[in-house]
This record gives sequence, C-alpha cells and structure tokens, in this order.
Amino acid sequence: MEILYILVPISVILITLAITLFGWAIKNGQYDDLEGPGHSILFDDDEDMIPKHDDAPPRKNAPPSSAKQDL
Repeated sequence: MEILYILVPISVILITLAITLFGWAIKNGQYDDLEGPGHSILFDDDEDMIPKHDDAPPRKNAPPSSAKQDL
C-alpha cells in the first residue's frame, strides 16, 4: 500500500510530461504533413543528377562491345 504513495505521483508526472511533449510537437508542426514524405519517393526529381550516356567518361580497359561475357 505504501508503494502507491510513490507510484501515483510518478505516473502523474509522466502523464503530464507526455501531454506537454505532445502539445509541443503539435505546435511545432510535427504532424502537419503526414503524407508528403511518403509520396515524395515516387517523384523522379533527381534526373539532373543522373549522368547521361553521352556525358559518361569512357571506361578504361573496357572490353569491346562485340565481345560476349559468360556468367
């Protein structure tokens, strides 16, 4: 029974802390856009970062294109 004198105040403090942190997260916009990051992976906005075939430097010691390689 004496443990309740310790556990009840600790639980009240933890619940108050959790509510405070949740309120802070809402005020700072943590939950504003839940779908944007999930959809952003579907967009192909990195095309300018991918080198084009003409822009690629020639490979050294590359086999001729007519040579076949066995796997």
